Amino acid sequence: MKYDYLIVGAGFAGSVMAERLATQLDKKVLIVEKRPHIGGNAYDEYDEHGILVHRYGPHIFHTNSKKVFDYLSQFTEWIPYEHKVLAKLDGKLYPIPINRITLNKLYNLEFQTDKDVEEFYKKVKEKRYPIKNSEDIIVNQVGTDLFEKFFKHYTKKQWNLEPKELSASVCGRIPVRTNDDCRYFTDKYQFMPKDGYTKMFERILSHKNIEVVLNTDYKKITNDIKFNKLIYTGPIDYFFDYEFGKLPYRSIRFEYRNFDMEYYQTTAQVNYVNHSEEYTRVVEHKYLSGQRAKDTTVSFEYPQSDGEPFYPIPTEKNRQIYLKYSNQAKNLQNVQFVGRLAEYQYYNMDQVIANTLKKSEEI
Repeated sequence: MKYDYLIVGAGFAGSVMAERLATQLDKKVLIVEKRPHIGGNAYDEYDEHGILVHRYGPHIFHTNSKKVFDYLSQFTEWIPYEHKVLAKLDGKLYPIPINRITLNKLYNLEFQTDKDVEEFYKKVKEKRYPIKNSEDIIVNQVGTDLFEKFFKHYTKKQWNLEPKELSASVCGRIPVRTNDDCRYFTDKYQFMPKDGYTKMFERILSHKNIEVVLNTDYKKITNDIKFNKLIYTGPIDYFFDYEFGKLPYRSIRFEYRNFDMEYYQTTAQVNYVNHSEEYTRVVEHKYLSGQRAKDTTVSFEYPQSDGEPFYPIPTEKNRQIYLKYSNQAKNLQNVQFVGRLAEYQYYNMDQVIANTLKKSEEI
């Protein structure tokens, strides 16, 4: 059989692209996925205790894009969910992102208004210009003490680099607030798929024109199948056989533990910002799904350099390597590179979906 498109990878980029090509253009699509499951890093499943867990860390859906929300709503019902995160610092818990409650508790203050907090930030922040890195962007907003308490060690654990060695975009993703809003995100649409992400992916891919092959490296079968065009969502350096060197990623080792108690912690996610703990965060999965059970499963996250590629490491040196691959990619007629790994970008889920919808419209 001949396929119109071979798509490498069954995560958001590959699956959304396959669905659009199959339903809008009536194209025949073969997806080849090296993992034993669809869904990429958003894959979830019930563990041996019957708790729905996110196998590659918490995936919280949030977006301001009605287009992205409406698109996914074709394949899932939703449950409302607003993510809340606490930072554990010297044995005490504080809301993250930093807000008025964080400051009042940390410094034993009694700020009442946004203006009080703005005045405080004005006093403690250090003017950094130009903003060159992740240390600059935080110190420029909240000063050295808050930077060292909440950002410095956590960032070092997560990336194995000092914040000043990382692009400003890394810590710049985290807002600093003057109000008492304890939600991690403030987007218009904040929901979780009612039956989980994997079920949603199954519906996205359940079209007669889409075929999925799992547990397979596409390079091992490209000579055996006929296709017109290739859409690649894997690591771009692997596509080019590491011609310009390997692009580094941070990975994570997940340690799952089940506890015979209803809840292990008071919120879905606790970040460990001291350097004394090896893990960066602990996630309690029942909060994400709204599931009720007598016991609970939590995951401890240990960042590492080896393993599945999760986070592109945004340094100038790595950007230069990526640009060499990107320039090479532009020379290819029938290959399109889409998604976080193929574009070496730290995208949120909604950004990947929006980007993929845009590229599918161009096709």
